[in-house]
Amino acid sequence: MNFDTLALWSTHFKDENAGAVAPPIYLTTTYEKAADGSLPHGFLYSRMNNPNREAVEKSLAALEGGALGMAFASGQAAAMVLFQALRPGDHVIVADDAYYGTPALLEEVFGPWGLLFDRVDLTNSDNLKAALRSTTRLVWVETPSNPLLKVTDLRAVTELAKSVGAATVCDNTWATPFLQKPLALGCDVVMHSTTKYFGGHSDVLSGALIFKEETELAQRVKRLQVLGGAVPSPFECWLVLRGIKTLATRVRAQTASAAQLARFLTEHPAVEAVHYPGLPTHPQHEIAKAQMTDFGAMLSVQVRGGAVEALAVAGRLKLVTHATSLGGVESLIEHRASVEGPNSTTPPNLLRVSVGLEAVEDLIEDFKEALQP
Repeated sequence: MNFDTLALWSTHFKDENAGAVAPPIYLTTTYEKAADGSLPHGFLYSRMNNPNREAVEKSLAALEGGALGMAFASGQAAAMVLFQALRPGDHVIVADDAYYGTPALLEEVFGPWGLLFDRVDLTNSDNLKAALRSTTRLVWVETPSNPLLKVTDLRAVTELAKSVGAATVCDNTWATPFLQKPLALGCDVVMHSTTKYFGGHSDVLSGALIFKEETELAQRVKRLQVLGGAVPSPFECWLVLRGIKTLATRVRAQTASAAQLARFLTEHPAVEAVHYPGLPTHPQHEIAKAQMTDFGAMLSVQVRGGAVEALAVAGRLKLVTHATSLGGVESLIEHRASVEGPNSTTPPNLLRVSVGLEAVEDLIEDFKEALQP
């Protein structure tokens, strides 16, 4: 089934009560039992599940080609529960250029708890081989990465991880299943900040995990989801479900604009470097071509003149909003090193750009004016 059709089909909700085309929002926290104490509709209490969350989880699983989807209150909550399903003494490998909040969880929360971890450049298979241990339980990949847009060969990583019995999880937030299917490439788990492209309108906070199979790890995560209750509300789930319907249309248009903008920026004398996997000069361009159907709507640009000039450029843009987050219909730009703090490894002159749905000609003109000395 074509992805556009699947996105609509997987979000269809049959309303037995009124025949509503748009699904209702179930704000109830509890559900009526039958006379014998059974649950005729399958729902007991909203922390455990509710119709809106169930619909989102099934849709996400269908879009990623997984057996089991789980929704959480944020992408970070999803990551936290996955790490929590491991045990003290287990070893985790995380990409050295992963979203800064992921290693922060390991360093500040799970390291003191007893989880062992290493940060590794996963674009080089030899680095992963050297880092793997008999106790490695999880390899965390992010491709394309945030914010340097490095691309990791998922087939190579998953094959090496399996050699020691480790599961591979891929943060697929930037690519979305419209452009990349990590489970089909060998990964065991996909993670999403559904706040971003799934929601698509900068108005919802939520996250998700999708498991290829209902493994023991998946069951432990499901139990922690229910016990811990770090789940999205019915309204957040409703917003994500609404966003899924237009996911393919939005990402297709945003990706086309990002490619044009990236090509323009590579030729501008005020630009030191452009990070975008769709450029033939990108060091992992061929890998991206092999495992993605297109290259996404995110790019990063390094401005000549250091952090001061980079911030000045962000401030001079008129159509692109200087704000955090990504994946919405409006274009956003952010100086990542400022957000990540004093321990940031991001180049100080780097600006991360989330390309929205504005006409690309207008975006190019906006950057042209902002980059003038």
